[in-house]
Amino acid sequence: MVEALGGAFLQIFSGASILYLVGGVIMGLVVGVLPGFGGTVGLAILLPFVYGLDPVSGLALMIGVMAVICTADTFPAVLIGIPGSVGSQATVLDGYELAKQGQAGRALAAAFTASLFGGLIGAVILTAIIQIARPVVLSFGTGEMLMLAALGLSMVGLLAGRSFIKGLIASMLGLILGMVGMTPTSNEYRMDFDVLYLSNGIPLMVIAISIFAIPEIVDLLRRDTSVSQETKLSGSWLTGVKDALRNKFLILRCAGIGSLVGMLPGLGASVVDWIAYGHAVQSSKDKENFGKGDIRGVLAPESANNAKEGGSLVPTLIFGIPGSGATAVLLGGMILLGVEPGLNMIKYEIDTVYVIIWSLAIANLIGAALCVMLAQPISQLTRVNVRLLAPFLIVLLIFATYQSSRSWGDLIFAMAIGIFAIYMRRFGYPRPALMIGFVLSNGVETNFYQTSQFYGWAVFERPIFLILLAICAVTLFGGLRLLKKQNLHRIHSLSYLEQQTLYPKSSIH
Repeated sequence: MVEALGGAFLQIFSGASILYLVGGVIMGLVVGVLPGFGGTVGLAILLPFVYGLDPVSGLALMIGVMAVICTADTFPAVLIGIPGSVGSQATVLDGYELAKQGQAGRALAAAFTASLFGGLIGAVILTAIIQIARPVVLSFGTGEMLMLAALGLSMVGLLAGRSFIKGLIASMLGLILGMVGMTPTSNEYRMDFDVLYLSNGIPLMVIAISIFAIPEIVDLLRRDTSVSQETKLSGSWLTGVKDALRNKFLILRCAGIGSLVGMLPGLGASVVDWIAYGHAVQSSKDKENFGKGDIRGVLAPESANNAKEGGSLVPTLIFGIPGSGATAVLLGGMILLGVEPGLNMIKYEIDTVYVIIWSLAIANLIGAALCVMLAQPISQLTRVNVRLLAPFLIVLLIFATYQSSRSWGDLIFAMAIGIFAIYMRRFGYPRPALMIGFVLSNGVETNFYQTSQFYGWAVFERPIFLILLAICAVTLFGGLRLLKKQNLHRIHSLSYLEQQTLYPKSSIH
């Protein structure tokens, strides 16, 4: 193993391979900064240029792009509150709040440091389990996939703010929006209202951009100020790096979560950041600052988001089954290069596997270093008045939304959902809960149907299913207990007259 690792390392640094890797990193940074693109689009753009390259250079180029998009998408998430890709949705919650407080540089540097560690941990985990992952991946059936989706829904209790009922309503609305279009079980159309655009469902990026970005832009225009509410940027990049080092165990745990979720085909970036964010909230003693600018709310999703890239390569390399949309395009690029993933590659071409792992690790190092160096100067954008930024933000928003399916319906529904999200924000309904419901709707429905068909009640005899069920129950109980504590704290902080006015005597304990 050591010989193969050393040989793969030398292959990357021989010839022009390292230049292709750096070129891929730079392209990945550019694509990641543009909201709505993501790894799938970035790799798809790259495919024509891969054809004809030698396998090492071609793999280095593709992995360079794939590895750092999850790092660069933090820029729009923190600076303007627009998720750069579906994997940076949870980063918006605290990252954008930190930007409003004049700490954008700190948030960006912390995110990039966490991304670096997450990517490296993902590469180490990929190296460690590449030989033993086959039984682990095969042990997850539809029942286990259903419980992972349920685990994502159980995070609603942690993200519901002060009202669990409002969080539940928002998540149910997300599930309903996710069910628009063709059913995954019977291929029948529902809730499409004879509108052709709705027959394929509402694209994920339309929902993600509209519920987060539009309300924030409208709020900035209403206040007629800059993103940062501070006159000076108080958060330096060095402070962000120290934050990451101080929370190293949180980063390590979330990187493990990201790698595990990345191994499971079909989940990937759409849920991993929410699961990591929920874990950060649940495992913290002081939870009151989450959603208001807590740096841990940036570190957790960013480390998990980057680590999941290493995890998603496990089923891709071992079985030739893409773990995400990006790895599906990567699989096509590997075939163009004459590299055929599968068990035979693990047995007879292990050098190629280690070339991919080294490329992943080195790309994360280069990408994170570039982003940390750029964090402080780019964060100065948060001090620019929104009247100057708004036209650019609106054009960027339209461009990112239109990339979803390149249909006018993208723009129409983004505007409609954005207006709805403005009122959600005004009346205290948690937008992340709606996002979670939408993301998980297809997985919940499909896996529930398949589990009932394949296993029936026998699914409760599967140990991993029962373990995940217990974790869901603990998470839901923890969320309800947290909300109860927050409500009691709020009641006791009121004056005596306010307590008597708002609550009957018998209800205050």
